[in-house]
Amino acid sequence: MPSQKPIRKAVFPVAGLGTRFLPATKAIPKEMLPIIDRPLIQYAVDEAREAGIDQLIFVTGRGKTAIVEHFDMAFELETTMKDREKTLEVLEPTRIQPGNLVTVRQQVPLGLGHAFWCARAIVGDEPFAVFLPDELMIGKADGTGGCMKQMVEAYDRVGGNIISVLEVPEEEVSSYGVITPGAREGALTEVKGLVEKPRREDAPSNLIITGRYILQPEVMRVLESQQTGAGGEIQLTDAMAQMIGQQPFHAVTFDGRRFDCGSKTGFVEATLALALEREDMADEVRAIARRLLGC
Repeated sequence: MPSQKPIRKAVFPVAGLGTRFLPATKAIPKEMLPIIDRPLIQYAVDEAREAGIDQLIFVTGRGKTAIVEHFDMAFELETTMKDREKTLEVLEPTRIQPGNLVTVRQQVPLGLGHAFWCARAIVGDEPFAVFLPDELMIGKADGTGGCMKQMVEAYDRVGGNIISVLEVPEEEVSSYGVITPGAREGALTEVKGLVEKPRREDAPSNLIITGRYILQPEVMRVLESQQTGAGGEIQLTDAMAQMIGQQPFHAVTFDGRRFDCGSKTGFVEATLALALEREDMADEVRAIARRLLGC
C-alpha cells in the first residue's frame, strides 16, 4: 500500500452566480436551493463527512453569506424550538465543529481552476478533495457509500490523483470531459489523458468526468502559472492534464447516480427521484405525478 497523507480537507467552489436559475438566485445562492428539504450544499457536505473529511473550505463570492450561515448556530431558532419542546435533531447535519469551516473569496470570476488556486494557502501541502455541489451524487442504499467515500477507498489503495467518472451512451460524450483510459481493474481505471467535449467519433472512451476529485497539492503550483483556456478562464481540467504522467492518476467509476442540478430539468429530476424514495412522501408524490400525467 502506498504511503500518502490522508484526505482531511475538501474544497467547495461556491462563488458562481447561478444565472441559469434567475430570478430565484438573485438573492439566494444557487447552492442553497433545496432538493426537497436539504440545500444542495448540504448534500455535498454530508458526502464529505461520510468519507471521513471534516475540514471544509468554501471558495465564495459576494452575496454568498447564507451558505456559511446555514452551517452556523441559529440561536433564535434553536431557542424557540427548545422552548416549544421540539427536537433539534433535524438541524444536526448543519452543525460544523468550530474551526472546521473556512471561507476564502474568489474576487474575480476567472474559472474553476482559479477558484481552487484561491484556496492554496488553506490547502497547504496536503492532498484535498473537490466537490462541485451542482452535481448531486447519490450512492446506493446497499452500504457501498457515496461517491467520495468510494474515491477515498481507492485513494487509500493507489494514492495520487483520483477523479470520479460515469459511463454514458456514446452519443452523449460530446457534452462532457472524457478520459483516455489505460489499465482497468474493476471500478478503477488508469487515466492516460483528458479530453474536453470531444466529437463522438473522436472520443477515447465513454467515461465522463463528474464533479468529484482528489488532487495532490502540486496542482496549485500548476494553476499558479496556468494560462487561460476555454472561455478566457483558468481551467482545472487543463491543470489536471499536466499532472498525468507526473503522478499516479486514476478514475473511479461511481457506483450510484448523478443528477445535474446545474440545469433546471436535472434539478426537477433529482427532486422527484429523491421524493419517490422517501417513506414520508413517496405515495403522495406518486399520486400527484399520476394525476398530472393523466394516468
